[in-house]
Amino acid sequence: MKKNGVILFNPRAANAKFRIPNSILQVGAALEGKFPYAFVDGNREADPWLAIEPMLRSGDYRYFACTVMPGQQLRQAIPFTLRIRREFPGIITVWGGYFATNQHQVALASGAVDYVVAGPGDAAFPALLSALGKGLSPADIPNLIYMQDGRIHKTPKEALLDQDLLPPLPYQKLDAAYPLAGYLGNTILGSRTAAYHSSFGCPFTCSFCAVVPIYNARWRGKSAANIYRDIKFLKERFGANGVEFHDNNFFVSEKRTVEFARLIAPEQMGWWGEARIDTMDKYSDEALREIRQSGCRMIFFGAETGNDAVLQQMNKGGTQTGEQIKRFAERMARFDIIPEYSFVLGTPGKNEAQVWEQIESDISFIKDVKGINPATEIIMYVYSPVPTEGSALFEEVKKAGFAFPEHLEEWIAPRWESFDLRKNPLTPWLTPAMVNRILDFETVLNAYYPTVSDLKVTGLQRKVMRGLSAWRYHSGSYAFPMELRLLQSRWLKYRQPETEGF
Repeated sequence: MKKNGVILFNPRAANAKFRIPNSILQVGAALEGKFPYAFVDGNREADPWLAIEPMLRSGDYRYFACTVMPGQQLRQAIPFTLRIRREFPGIITVWGGYFATNQHQVALASGAVDYVVAGPGDAAFPALLSALGKGLSPADIPNLIYMQDGRIHKTPKEALLDQDLLPPLPYQKLDAAYPLAGYLGNTILGSRTAAYHSSFGCPFTCSFCAVVPIYNARWRGKSAANIYRDIKFLKERFGANGVEFHDNNFFVSEKRTVEFARLIAPEQMGWWGEARIDTMDKYSDEALREIRQSGCRMIFFGAETGNDAVLQQMNKGGTQTGEQIKRFAERMARFDIIPEYSFVLGTPGKNEAQVWEQIESDISFIKDVKGINPATEIIMYVYSPVPTEGSALFEEVKKAGFAFPEHLEEWIAPRWESFDLRKNPLTPWLTPAMVNRILDFETVLNAYYPTVSDLKVTGLQRKVMRGLSAWRYHSGSYAFPMELRLLQSRWLKYRQPETEGF
């Protein structure tokens, strides 16, 4: 009889070699003292299968648990899971993460995924393992999706747990498997930058966001004191001197943020997080000043578009407007905080002319923002649908003829990987000319305003790129910028933050 060990697998993703795998760390903490488990990080293994396969053959492991995000993680998550089902049919496979939750139908229909943990697994995952070990039904365990009698069964979502009551993350166990110092990358935040999650969820319902179907406008975070305790530990034990907060929305609470800023300030660590413009625009000037003085160099904001009607369509309207986006960029300049604005171009319109109008309007708006605050970092995405049932935007998407793959293997085709990176939307209302217009402008923009987060780019290289791209940027002649693409790919190996992070 197989033992009840658990393999916690983090598939490889772009630039994630320098990112602490908080997802499997969190699950490991929930299993500590209850079930034996082992970490396998695809970002630190030349071939993760060479680590996974001997564990499965040993008979010590009954469960394969995989965190599955859209995009590049699918390259390992899907083939490995299918192979496990073929070669080790007795292994129970559990998936978690945004892709697993939002695309649970195709995952479960593959026959290779037994259960999906839809949301936090701190309580749900060990409860599931306990029930399976005793031969009991998991029907009363929250946050699960699975097949039952040929039909998909969803259990209710549990309330978000008090984050301060969760067990500490097992950094030492991860360090024993993969020296944790190897996760600390050199970024603009610090030469040894750590990744950390301080909260779960987001209290908003943006209709294009993968977080919404999982958390349903709920958010809960650790206290400032406990965040500081963990960051201080990473600094003293492993030498971290910078932090990326990968919360969906780190800045929900001004009180928590300011308290953390005051605690972390003496440590002289650079840090970064994600926020909403309409939330942070309510912060006092004194709060913004303290945040900057504490080491916060850059904040990521979902600007999305300068069109107020489209903001309404995205469920961001009412509180966020185009004028506010521009005004806030100017406000950030006064405090020397770099606003990192993301824009989503190519949302559906009533007809082709309207879609073109929206694209050109957003390009013009982005240039207005750069004129107001040239330090603003611009992240550009082509709109790709998220299965947010009930949202007006997703209903419009389906009416336009868009459909997701029906078979799990299709998701690792190159065109669908690009879709998940929001570069190739495969949406019927966007013509190739529209997509090219967006990507061509992005190339020119990145040449004229290279990201400050790419430490490899020298001052000379920035000057050359800016000089070569100036005529295109100012004249609006973005088409076929082959000389800039050649420069960025061959001479600079330019890194795009939207697909590779810091």
